[in-house]
Amino acid sequence: MALGVSAILTPVMRKIALRFHILDRPITDVKTHKKPVPYLGGVAIASGLAISLLGVRFLTDFPTGTLHALQGIFAGSTIIFLVGLADDCRVGGLRYKQKFLFQFAAAICLIAFDIRIQFISPSWFADLLTAVWIVAVINALNIIDIMDGLSSGIGIIASLGFLFISLPSEEIYVNFAAAALAGALLGFLPFNLSNRWKIFMGDTGSLVMGFVLAALSLGTSYSQFNNLGIFCPILILGIPLYDTFLVTCLRLNRGMSPFLGSRDHFALRLETYGFLRKEILVMSYAASLVLTLVAYEVTTITSITYATGLYSAVALTALALGAWLARIPVNH
Repeated sequence: MALGVSAILTPVMRKIALRFHILDRPITDVKTHKKPVPYLGGVAIASGLAISLLGVRFLTDFPTGTLHALQGIFAGSTIIFLVGLADDCRVGGLRYKQKFLFQFAAAICLIAFDIRIQFISPSWFADLLTAVWIVAVINALNIIDIMDGLSSGIGIIASLGFLFISLPSEEIYVNFAAAALAGALLGFLPFNLSNRWKIFMGDTGSLVMGFVLAALSLGTSYSQFNNLGIFCPILILGIPLYDTFLVTCLRLNRGMSPFLGSRDHFALRLETYGFLRKEILVMSYAASLVLTLVAYEVTTITSITYATGLYSAVALTALALGAWLARIPVNH
């Protein structure tokens, strides 16, 4: 249902964006496209997500806890959706401080509906870390939306990762929301990759996607077999979190604000090195899939030593890759 709604609405939103000149214009050096491209793909994604979950609500017998959790996701997503839409429709967009404020408000919605980190005490500290984690994931998915198909494709893989890891658990809302998000993104992706029907998801899509993924990450038990499983969401969301950490370190090292855009993302560095965009997408999808499979493996093993070895291998690979990427010259 989510895929169908998104696929039907995406070309409709493209026409609306063109009609009202809601376009991403390449007016700064940070932009990687050459011609104005319509926004509002995120409206189709959010609509597919919302309509499918509402439809399932009235076609199935929801457990009380599942309905309560989905209400929290709806409340927070509404805030994020409106912020993203305002940013896409307003010339020059919103200031990052304004967006942060509303993102924390959306995070509080999830916490109020008991979608939070459960394994840390005292509770106030757990809630603080929950809010920081939600805002970090929201912006990580927004930051990597710098190449056609990159953010949405990784969002699909992450959604399916949370879906399959959550299947044995009793947090049914994760099953429904993860499937709905994956379907909504799948309905949008072909248009984003198309030359004739190209449309961007904009902040409306990337922020809502990041928010829902953050909510999904907080609703699944990862440590049934070993306590190190609690770090699995970092692996599943590894690509966007890694790029966020990388560009933040590189910008701070140059004395730049990490909140100002520049062409120093891993994907753009790979393009500068000589890889084609299709190759970068394939490599990014493959890396995201491998990290998700590693996360799944960690949730199923009992050996702390084995889990530690997997995490160590991922960390060392990330460090080596970061050192190599940092040496690739880019135009800031």
